[in-house]
Amino acid sequence: MSCSRIAVVLFNLGGPDGPQAVRPFLENLFSDPAIIRVPWLVRRPLAALIARTREASAIENYALMGGGSPIVPETEAQAAALRISLAAKLPDAEIEVFIAMRYWRPLTEETAKAVAAFKPDRIILAPLYPQYSTTTSGSSLQAWAKAYRGVGTSHGLCCWYDNQGLVEAHVERILETWNAAGRPKVRLLFSAHGLPEQIANNGDPYQGQIEATCAAIAKRLGEGWDWQVCYQSRVGPLKWIGPSTPEAIGWAARDGVGVLIDPVAFVSEHIETLVELDRDYAELAAEVGAPIYLRAPVVGESPRFIDGLAGAIERCLGRSGICPDGVACPAGMSRCGRSR
Repeated sequence: MSCSRIAVVLFNLGGPDGPQAVRPFLENLFSDPAIIRVPWLVRRPLAALIARTREASAIENYALMGGGSPIVPETEAQAAALRISLAAKLPDAEIEVFIAMRYWRPLTEETAKAVAAFKPDRIILAPLYPQYSTTTSGSSLQAWAKAYRGVGTSHGLCCWYDNQGLVEAHVERILETWNAAGRPKVRLLFSAHGLPEQIANNGDPYQGQIEATCAAIAKRLGEGWDWQVCYQSRVGPLKWIGPSTPEAIGWAARDGVGVLIDPVAFVSEHIETLVELDRDYAELAAEVGAPIYLRAPVVGESPRFIDGLAGAIERCLGRSGICPDGVACPAGMSRCGRSR
């Protein structure tokens, strides 16, 4: 690929960079029609109400992380590592890696202007959500399509849930955590962010892809592991997919085994891992009598993870539009990202 200018855009959730950013971050989050599926005239004041109601407790939680979310600096570090890996794979290309956060800076619109100024020949859109959902990857890709007005042929990764590098990085983190603890008897809980059932049952492929990722990791770990898929971060009155992570922790305690949590849907540390998993669920495990509670780190800058993502991006250059890296969704998944 001679003399191509390639822009890689990494999408993620984003997070407030200080206490003053918490309310606008929450307003942006709950204003997203992919998150709250009601008309704009209802959604906007509802988002403001939710943000105002949750602001104080959210500020307290972010204070545990130094006042703001680490997701942007962690994504910047991943972008730097990815650029090095891609440069080795595509030595004749000029590559820049950009980050676009959905709900706080750098926002999609800001990144779109930076990419346009780069004047790329090719653009790779790479959500840092390995498993596709309309509420995450779909929302980010839609926001990009609305914001970008520059040159370049776009290629997109809708999902890469069975990527070998991703799977191997999870295996590595799990084994490191288990070995460091002395290889105790544990149930491996793959904890993913939850999703309302009404979304999951409406053609969204997220749950199926989560389960496929977990099965691939378990297979790579080998026989003898007791494992289960579960879901965290439930909010609101709707029924969510399950079982919930708190339920799974309680079941493990009842069975007399500890738990080792793998945050299977997260690639960087943020409030769902550093507060919900490390504080809230650790306290729950102690309350219900789990003999041990362990949590594997996210894949972060794991060389296996970065190289796996770089490989997915390289393969993406040979495709058009938005496609999966690996096995595509069954035809019945009407909300699959490849249908865009």
